[in-house]
Amino acid sequence: MNFLSRSELLIGTEGLVKLKKSHILVIGLGGVGSYAAEALTRAGVGEMTIIDGDHVVQSNINRQLQALHSTINQSKSYLMAQRLMDINPELILHEINQFLKPDDIESILDHPYSFVLDCIDSVTPKLSIIKRCKQNKLKFISSMGAGGKMNPDLIKIVDISETKDCYFSREIRKRLRKDHYNYGIKVVYSNEVVAKDKMELTHDSQYKKSYYGTISYMPAMFGLTMASYVIKKLISHPKS
Repeated sequence: MNFLSRSELLIGTEGLVKLKKSHILVIGLGGVGSYAAEALTRAGVGEMTIIDGDHVVQSNINRQLQALHSTINQSKSYLMAQRLMDINPELILHEINQFLKPDDIESILDHPYSFVLDCIDSVTPKLSIIKRCKQNKLKFISSMGAGGKMNPDLIKIVDISETKDCYFSREIRKRLRKDHYNYGIKVVYSNEVVAKDKMELTHDSQYKKSYYGTISYMPAMFGLTMASYVIKKLISHPKS
């Protein structure tokens, strides 16, 4: 019995084969991306590329899978790579330890990935990722903001044109409209209204000007919701 025997019982041998043949790109390995990448690996995805140029800091420990007191100051992508390979030593894994700037996105996304998961929380790079995925006709899903939210019942997967009561989604949607990207963009988001007193400004990021307070489970649930969507799309016809 291998580690995928329970998965095979649920989705069948054909489903496992489809997952093994897939190549997934996960951009961002914070609270959302780390859980998404691990869930996909545990499901049996055969090839994965992970991207993050950040290092673990103490404030990451409340929500990021690879963040521990023992891993502070270590590379998030390196730690995640070690963890994923320990889950599935046969995984074909490509680790890219760098901050993804808009100029890098064209070359990164010039590949026929089975699916792209955009798990970053900075507006400018996220816009570039979404537009490039659309241009290259890549299957993808993008995470909106999990910060400031506590109710998992309000997490949804919708087209970005259907989002409401989410400042981050509104900002992304507004900027995409300027380039005539109005729909056809799947996102995971929550319409839980966020209080402004849960936000602080930041001065140490080129693309991120503020951040909200976060709780342990919400980014994880965003990431797991993304993984569930991707898995179901990849296997197409799961076993009843």
